[in-house]
Amino acid sequence: MAGEGRRAAGALEAEVMTVLQRAGRPLNAADVQSLLADDLAYTTVVTILSRMHAKGLLTREKDGRSFRYAPVSDEPGLVARRMHRTMAAEPDHQAVLARFVDSLSDQDEQLLRDLLDGR
Repeated sequence: MAGEGRRAAGALEAEVMTVLQRAGRPLNAADVQSLLADDLAYTTVVTILSRMHAKGLLTREKDGRSFRYAPVSDEPGLVARRMHRTMAAEPDHQAVLARFVDSLSDQDEQLLRDLLDGR
């Protein structure tokens, strides 16, 4: 069947991000390829790393003829970046924030209040 065994959208990026975060140091495409669970082609790994870099998820530094990649942030930082990008795309920030706050649990709302108060 066509598409059998294919990953869900974003799943490969998530796997690559996990590998890079666990490494704790910049890795080249060959390093990432060797640490991924599946046998992916080297060119596939290079493509996903390049796309993640273009999206601002990874930094890269030249290393000979290739690059070494590292996450720009930890997982909470990446989620915060996505939230910020979403907010920036919406013209009515007040409505978006109001809906967001309305959807928070009481505990999360209190946490947000504490963070805003500098606690």
